[in-house]
Amino acid sequence: MVEFIFIFACLVFVSTITWLSYKLGQTKATNANLAGLFGFILSFIPPLALIYIGFLAFRNDSPSDDSTVSE
Repeated sequence: MVEFIFIFACLVFVSTITWLSYKLGQTKATNANLAGLFGFILSFIPPLALIYIGFLAFRNDSPSDDSTVSE
């Protein structure tokens, strides 16, 4: 039973960090897929994953690609 709870908690942590990285990457990074991939990789080292989420959360928004240059 303890093993099941541990594995379940690990899966929830990995999926949460990956999802948060992707969602924050949509507004804070230029490539959300790459931000999600880094989050997934770092989720296997929890302290680094939390530092990465903090980095993304406090980062300035990236400029949008939809902006047009006025002449």
